[in-house]
Amino acid sequence: MTKIKTAILGSGNIGTDLLMKVRRSNYLELTSVIGIDPASDGLQRAREYGYETFDNGILGFLEKPELADIIFDATSAKAHIRHAKILREAGKKVIDLTPAAVGPFVVPSVNLGTHLDVDNINLITCGGQATIPIVHAINRVSSVNYAEIVATISSRSAGPGTRSNIDEFTETTKRGLEEVGGAKVAKAIIILNPAEPPILMRDTIYALVDEETMNEQKISLSIYDMVKSVQSYVPGYRLRAEPIFDSNKVTVFVEIEGAGDYLPKYSGNLDIMTAAAIKAAEEIAKSLLNN
Repeated sequence: MTKIKTAILGSGNIGTDLLMKVRRSNYLELTSVIGIDPASDGLQRAREYGYETFDNGILGFLEKPELADIIFDATSAKAHIRHAKILREAGKKVIDLTPAAVGPFVVPSVNLGTHLDVDNINLITCGGQATIPIVHAINRVSSVNYAEIVATISSRSAGPGTRSNIDEFTETTKRGLEEVGGAKVAKAIIILNPAEPPILMRDTIYALVDEETMNEQKISLSIYDMVKSVQSYVPGYRLRAEPIFDSNKVTVFVEIEGAGDYLPKYSGNLDIMTAAAIKAAEEIAKSLLNN
């Protein structure tokens, strides 16, 4: 089967987990990994697997741009602002795993199909990938006037990149809940839990819906359908309990267990991002192969 060539920009934890996932893809052919630390585990693994590596950042890759048509950017929001312009000029498709929000917000289970032709898509945040599908599922039945989400992750799964992007996380997730999830107004909160042993990622979603269109049965069915859709690319995504209804307030609890490809299973917050990235890239690759 013909595959679309891809490269990973960033050789940290997320980039290395992407490396492990791309190797299984039926539509993506990994050719290279790009980093700035020659001793990073990501670059070392890439060399062991026989992929081309660059330890001088994106400028090294630009010397051989033919190596990839789709680029995963797993660096930082600040770095992606620069990368996005460079890669656009190079004619590359970009899957942005940072909160930079240069391109349109995409959640594969919700709106990927409408953004297959753009040159840069943004995967929002881990909290967004986990909670926006639920808000969207509720909103397609009953209009969501207000949504609030609390994303709780293990402190051990929050590396330097996550910590430096906390402000962007809350703002970008809020925007995603509104622009993709459909909530009229939204709020996002993130909690880094230092518990030992480390906890799995857990998210609580609160939604205040329009009372006139409130339908508990239809909302529940919509949520269950959405959970199945997310599970098609994030197997560890699940409800922790049945949706709770209190007048026009809907409360949903979700939990994400990582696949354990490279990251620990408690790092569901990172795994849902890499799984969403692979899903998005594969759908873009299918579109390119069919054209």
